[in-house]
Amino acid sequence: MTAARKARAARGRGWKGRPSGGAAMLRNIGALCELTPAERAKLLARLSEKQCEELYYDWSLWARPEQTPPPGDWVYWLILAGRGAGKTRAGAEAVRLWTKSFALVNLIGATHDDVRDAMVLGESGLMAICPKAERPRYARASSRLAWPNGAVSLLFSADEPDRLRGKQHMKLWCDELAAWRHPDAFDQALLGLRLGDKPQAVVTTTPRPTKIIKQLVEDKNAIVTRGSTFDNLHHLAQAFIDRITARYAGRAIGRQELFAEIVEEAPGALWTRALIERQRRPPGFVPSDYREIVIGVDPPAKSGANADECGIVVVGKTAAGEIHALADLTSQGETPGRWAARVASAFRRFKADRVVVETNNGGDMVVAVLRQSDPKLPVRAVTATRGKFLRAEPVAAAYERGIVFHLGGFGALEDQLCALTPDFDARAAGFSPDRADALVWAVADLLARDDAANGLFDFYAGTAKA
Repeated sequence: MTAARKARAARGRGWKGRPSGGAAMLRNIGALCELTPAERAKLLARLSEKQCEELYYDWSLWARPEQTPPPGDWVYWLILAGRGAGKTRAGAEAVRLWTKSFALVNLIGATHDDVRDAMVLGESGLMAICPKAERPRYARASSRLAWPNGAVSLLFSADEPDRLRGKQHMKLWCDELAAWRHPDAFDQALLGLRLGDKPQAVVTTTPRPTKIIKQLVEDKNAIVTRGSTFDNLHHLAQAFIDRITARYAGRAIGRQELFAEIVEEAPGALWTRALIERQRRPPGFVPSDYREIVIGVDPPAKSGANADECGIVVVGKTAAGEIHALADLTSQGETPGRWAARVASAFRRFKADRVVVETNNGGDMVVAVLRQSDPKLPVRAVTATRGKFLRAEPVAAAYERGIVFHLGGFGALEDQLCALTPDFDARAAGFSPDRADALVWAVADLLARDDAANGLFDFYAGTAKA
């Protein structure tokens, strides 16, 4: 038994064997909840302030069985769980446990912001779950956590896979793996998982039917734990439960986001996962200079927490005629001035040729907002006169013909592409495919310039505004 497990067991014996009989009956938090209010109050009144703190931070009392590291000889513990199911807490507690026995326990999140805001500082992150005496020192500048016992946790973003080259790990926590834009970041992480007697990684994620998730599920060295949003019902706001139940019940997105099922394909969808994987350039691919770069924009009708996303997708065309999806810079909830500034910044960063923006929501005002952010911004306004499925068909056909490729992974964008079916209804689906629309506008613009999509959009016949 490791020192950490001994300490944990000792804490458990301390609670269960307390002679006063106060916490002696506590084997898990469920036992406390089963008491009557009077019995519970009486028991808690017997505890000192220190014992109450120990009770609060003792994960062995609070955890569901599937939230603690499983026994056995495994390398990967894959936690596939729905939104709010407690997977972040499980990952953080695994790190907390490991740092008591291992000197190097590192963290990798989808982005730097995700590492900071969810894994370290979040409500279920490491700073929140550790009592003061165990709490690490967070050095933001050097991206590391220094634990009181001398252990160290290095913090990495999957957006920077090259930073993982040469880095070594005893234990790893990889969060939201299905959302990592660069799957090779996971390959680099595993190459460094080589220190100590038993290198292991806990992977916490809401699933998507990506190649890397499917491979992990089938890996003989992996143990897979599944959990749904409703397993954590008592720790979630009732308003949240009511809202997601009404919105996602009985739908494919609900099976994925709430019940953690790996949902494969929507019947009749223009894009399939297999098609996108086929059209994904491998890690390390270096494109030639781009002949043209276009930024597609599908703006929302309003701003705020309940607004649709502002789809912003960057697409480039090589001299050989290949079209590459370069970046998904979509935002949500921003004011028009903010998303317009985001578009202008992307225009400069990628040295783009023009911006193609849909003006169904806002008309000429959309163009005016963009030019307020940069008066010289070359904007082409387009108006959708066909349904989303019909507009997207020629673009999907360009994927089929091997013309369009993805440089890296774009999880949310790819989810939207694979949801575009002939009967797609944004209201029924619970989301508007703004990322997909932005991509379609940008790719169609490049295709039309080579007469590959004549007659696709009305604006090519004269409704576009330069």
